[in-house]
Parts: sequence; C-alpha cells; structure tokens
Amino acid sequence: MKVQHWVWAWGLAALCCTVGASAQASVLERVAGGGKLVIAYRESSVPFSYIDSQSGKPVGYAMDLCLRMAELVRKKTGKKDMEVELVPATSANRIALIEQGKADMECGSTTNNAERRQRVAFTVPHFITGARLLVKASSSIDKVEDLNGKKLVSTKGATPLKAADQANRERLMGITIVEAPDHAKAVEMVEKGEADAFVMDDVLLYGQRAIAAKPDDFVVVGKPLTIEPYAIMLPKDEPEFKALVGDEIRRLIRTGEIYQLYTKW
Repeated sequence: MKVQHWVWAWGLAALCCTVGASAQASVLERVAGGGKLVIAYRESSVPFSYIDSQSGKPVGYAMDLCLRMAELVRKKTGKKDMEVELVPATSANRIALIEQGKADMECGSTTNNAERRQRVAFTVPHFITGARLLVKASSSIDKVEDLNGKKLVSTKGATPLKAADQANRERLMGITIVEAPDHAKAVEMVEKGEADAFVMDDVLLYGQRAIAAKPDDFVVVGKPLTIEPYAIMLPKDEPEFKALVGDEIRRLIRTGEIYQLYTKW
C-alpha cells in the first residue's frame, strides 16, 4: 500500500511539473497562440524613449527600433492582429520587468554590461555614450574633481550612479550622492540648487537640456566617466526570440537603415 501511494504521489508530482513547464510558453509561442507582445518604455529618456508632450505616447529612437521588432514578430508568428502593450519602466524596475516576464522587450537607454547579463539578455548595441555632468551654466564645476564636498545626483538604478559612488570612495572626495526617481527630477534638483551636478550619460543630459524651459541655463561638462553601450533588453532564456530580434538589429546596422532612425532622432 505504501509503495502504491509513493508511485501515485510521484506521478502526480511529475504531472504538475509537466503542466507547469508547458505553462511557461516562450514569447513567440505565446504570441502565436494569440497573446500580446509587451514592450517597456521610459518616460523621460530623451531621445531614446520618452512621452511626447503632444500625443501623450512614448516615442524615440529605441521605441522606433522596438516597434520594428514588433512587426518582425507579427510576420514570424503569422499574427497580423498581434496586440502590442506598452508599459512604463524606470531605471530602478526595468530589469525586474524583463526578468519577471512582465515585459518582453525594454526599449529605453539601458546599458548592456556583464552584471546585468546575469539576469537578462541584450541585443547588440544600437548606441554608445559615456557619463558626464550636467551643471548650471553659472557653476564653477568643470570636471569631476570639482565636486569635492558637493552634492551629486543621479537616477536610481543607473550605471553612472555606481561609477560616481566608486570614484567618491576611492578618491575620498566627500561627495554627497543622492538618487532621483527619473532624469527630469534630477535636472529639477540641479535647477533648484538641491544638487550641484547631475551625472548621467551625456546623450541623455543633452536631451534633458534640449527640452528644458531655459536650455542655456545648463551645460554638460567633464570627461566621460564611463562607457555605456545601449541595447534592447530581452528575457534571458529566450534563444529563438533573441536570435530573431538580434539578427534584425544587425541587419539594420549592416544595411545602413539604422542611420535613418539615428538621423531622425
């Protein structure tokens, strides 16, 4: 009787595992079965992914790339009526959204690095930049060394934040480092004197400066503190989906089509 009970219990466990495994369909399988493709976007990562003030919709260089990928998924799965759901992401939660299956692609200004590749996957880079400083035009700060004893802000979850913290500790600069929830808030803190500088990828700093009410009130200064290769973030264990999207990015680069989007944005 005990043997029969053990065999029955083992069989039930095996069945549950099989059902659980089948429930975890891949991105392409889910779409082919009538599911939607979920794209995560950023609200203020100008010009890569941000909310357009007139339409209220996310737009940008990375968004254009991802919408092209969505069309590719439609063709691959044969689902011309595939729905695309757009979900907002922040620097702090973007990796978790992909890792937890709440988004299939993150289309913003995310750096592809070794630490993040432990949790998610990336396409080849579509843009390379470096972190610098945004300060008031009237500020005497011209380089990182000028931050001794001052207050520095960066966006929560961003790689420049770690670089600034490391430089502060190694050089004993006495910098007070604070976090902002997004890029727009960080610029606001510099504008109000709540921070002396905003450290972030320079292309994003120039984007924030461009949309400021008074762009001439800010300048971008200093040598790059980091090198930031931006790429589209994908789920880690999706080889077919990664190959499909990655091959298309490489094709766009190889044919030069990507430069049309670059010029547009």
